[in-house]
Amino acid sequence: MAQNIEEFRDSIAVGELGIIPLQSSIELGRKVDEYIVNWRKERNKVLNPVGEHMKDSYIIGAKCPRFGSGEAKGTISDSIRGKDLYIIVDVTNYSITYKLFGHVNRMSPDDHYADLKRVIAAATGKARRINVIMPFLYESRQHKRASRESLDCAVMLQELHNFGVDNIITFDAHDPRVMNAIPNSGFENIPPTYQFIKSLFNNVPDLQIDSKHMMIISPDEGGMTRAVYYANVLGLDMGMFYKRRDYSRVVDGRNPIVAHEFLGSSVEGKDVLIIDDMISSGESMLDVASELKKRKARRVFVAATFGLFTNGLDMFDKAVEEGMISKVLTTNAIYQTPELLSRPYYINVDLSKYIALLIDKLNYDHSLSELLDPYVRIHNALDFYNKYHR
Repeated sequence: MAQNIEEFRDSIAVGELGIIPLQSSIELGRKVDEYIVNWRKERNKVLNPVGEHMKDSYIIGAKCPRFGSGEAKGTISDSIRGKDLYIIVDVTNYSITYKLFGHVNRMSPDDHYADLKRVIAAATGKARRINVIMPFLYESRQHKRASRESLDCAVMLQELHNFGVDNIITFDAHDPRVMNAIPNSGFENIPPTYQFIKSLFNNVPDLQIDSKHMMIISPDEGGMTRAVYYANVLGLDMGMFYKRRDYSRVVDGRNPIVAHEFLGSSVEGKDVLIIDDMISSGESMLDVASELKKRKARRVFVAATFGLFTNGLDMFDKAVEEGMISKVLTTNAIYQTPELLSRPYYINVDLSKYIALLIDKLNYDHSLSELLDPYVRIHNALDFYNKYHR
């Protein structure tokens, strides 16, 4: 999406921009910063805005050093007085370690969330506005109560609200209704639909995007809304699997899945795109892919906003070798292992430009409607693809 320079004429920023990528999101934060710096330099040539908003970088130094006991503190090394702060955190980044009584300990989601609160506390009320960009919403899988359970995601959102956070931006929340926990706060749940479609088009040149040759698949009933949107904007049919569970047993806190049952028209001879919010271990996704191949699907593309791959990549390597799946798409919004990035079947969906656009617009209090509804951009990409790949 190109920058609309005229949109920023006579605009005044909420406050001087400051971006704090925590250690978990350093690489993503640098890419976002680079986009914004370049855009503002280009705008400066045309609009000549106030010079104080022109910088070579908007990143503000911050860190959370730890004591030998594992305790930590948040420190901010640059001035944040009057700034419009955007703190980026990846709560799933397990690659970061620290010493705990002489032992090496990997950071958990709890550790990352605690560091986020430490940095907010270090701001001590001096920032004009605090915004949190948390692509994978902390504890989003614990979003509803099935028995006597904690409601961790709702508690987290209320905590951030009470800390003075003005806006929370996340992607593809497991259940966006969790925003009801903070009805008076800014909460944006953003589906990266356009980015997935664009990445698929850029990496697979021989798709026939019509209902006779392609289909969208939801791997479970919870992802129906997401799949319906993809199917509608691309003019495709949709199918859905639902998980038949054994409610007489509980394994690892859940009722085990007995089978995946399919609802929808025939997939025979069609390319299919399975779309979901996350790949955890990947077992369910590969079970769905296997069922589709049994029904004589042509190629199976697997797409999920967050690729956790908690059991490693061996299952996916085997599935590709056996022809069960063709491509795997996940975003760089969370940590990606070097092994994942090296896989020839992997497509990296880059969200850094999208996040930069969101920050740039929010900093000037501009509407996000155009970014949140990508219908026009998707159809432009579809028209371009059909024109040059047929």
